Amino acid sequence: MTSSSTTLSLVDTDPAELAVDAIVIGVHSQTTGPDATSGPAGTLLLADGAESIAAAFDGKLTATLALLGATGGPGEVIKLATLGTVTAPLVVAVGLGPEPTGAAPAPETLRRAAGAAVRALAGAPRVALSLPLPDDADAPAALRAVAEGALLGGYRFAGYKTTPQPSRREPVAEVLIAVPDAADATAQAEVDRATAVAGAVRTSRDWVNTAPNELRPPAFAEAVATAARAAGLDVEVLDEEQLRAGGYGGITAVGQGSEAPPRLVKLTWTPQGNTNGKRVALVGKGITFDTGGISIKPAQGMWEMKSDMAGAAAVGAAMLAIAALKPAVTVTGYLPMAENMPSGTSYRPGDVVTMFNGKRVEVLNTDAEGRMILGDAMARACADGTDYLFETSTLTGGQVIALGKRIAGVMGTPELCERVKVAGDTVGEPAWPMPLPDDVRKGMDSDVADISQVNAGMDRAGHMLQGGVFLREFVTDDVAWAHIDIAGPGYHSGEPTGYWTKGGTGVPVRTLVQLVEDVAANG
Repeated sequence: MTSSSTTLSLVDTDPAELAVDAIVIGVHSQTTGPDATSGPAGTLLLADGAESIAAAFDGKLTATLALLGATGGPGEVIKLATLGTVTAPLVVAVGLGPEPTGAAPAPETLRRAAGAAVRALAGAPRVALSLPLPDDADAPAALRAVAEGALLGGYRFAGYKTTPQPSRREPVAEVLIAVPDAADATAQAEVDRATAVAGAVRTSRDWVNTAPNELRPPAFAEAVATAARAAGLDVEVLDEEQLRAGGYGGITAVGQGSEAPPRLVKLTWTPQGNTNGKRVALVGKGITFDTGGISIKPAQGMWEMKSDMAGAAAVGAAMLAIAALKPAVTVTGYLPMAENMPSGTSYRPGDVVTMFNGKRVEVLNTDAEGRMILGDAMARACADGTDYLFETSTLTGGQVIALGKRIAGVMGTPELCERVKVAGDTVGEPAWPMPLPDDVRKGMDSDVADISQVNAGMDRAGHMLQGGVFLREFVTDDVAWAHIDIAGPGYHSGEPTGYWTKGGTGVPVRTLVQLVEDVAANG
């Protein structure tokens, strides 16, 4: 099942004269000033880009929006029938929050506003966005944000309903973005980039949202491999026999409880011409469904464990975007895939598993399966050779407890963790560096193996950190690495907000792409 697509283009026609179904403008909340209009909840100020629309309404636009309840709060959407005042039959005001002093709104503010507006306009075939875009060095970032927000806000998973839903409106088919010069090469390049990256995020969301009976490891591997080959990537897929023969004890152990056998997918982007010689490895957790295995999870909410492959979905999708953007750096993606099921062949608490790098792990909790398959994949990435290793996974409930559902936890080489934080801040996927304390590692000492899979006393204190400490065992000393725990931000179970729809979010596809481009540019 795939989502409907939205096309994106630039336009420099007067917004008041655009032949579209709706024109979107920005509105700031403001408490003082001669241009502010009092409303039920404060005052309003039209953002840049709304000038010709305001003129057509003869100065009454802000007062009318205020009467409709507009406050200018971030992400608020207010619709107003134009009754022929401008060409579009509908003006949509999206809140941008307080007007920033001497600057355009932050890119993330614009990204969320564009997403909220396009999502609210489902059913309108053609929509134009006339949001504030600076005319200085910040212009490309602002345009990129608006374009990404529009494409991601317009996402909707196709779903499985067999009868028509009268209330279900089709996503916006075409989005126009008003800019000073639609022929500007830099602006067009940003639209092209946003189309590639947002398209990858949408693909990641589709994979996460697919029903788990339709995306078991062999099917997931085939879906990723097919998309990757079409994008021009080199593809290698290891089946269960090759994994067993190759010494991938972690992937094999987790996958042996399911009738759908495990896989390891390797995707490689090799640039043409000169590079800076750096190599990047991306690793993503691909548990297509996680029952917990023998250490079975509670029934409540277990259905969301179809999203336990969000890390692999993000890595696979990021590789598709990388193939389209063609950065001057070699990038290899590793996607270990397994289904964690209880059966007569499942791995058990008490088992000792020999991993790809030879380390022996005592299994204490079969629900800590993600780190088992990731350990093998990370060890393989180091054996193949890399300078930087970025791994992402819906690894621990401890991430959600510590940082909530929007901020990922990052552990690993301190300098690289900070680099992840900066990249995440840039693209609107926040991440926060966390420590890997010695006492957490000591608590994972095993009496019979090299390391326990979790704390040897089953103490859940520092549970998120235990995951990072375990994964560190499978990274060689010469490789800088970062583990990005997306247990919260990888899947959104609440109501749609900004450019997030319900279900898979696609986090951290955009962060991974930003990191790869940063390595290509700066080493």
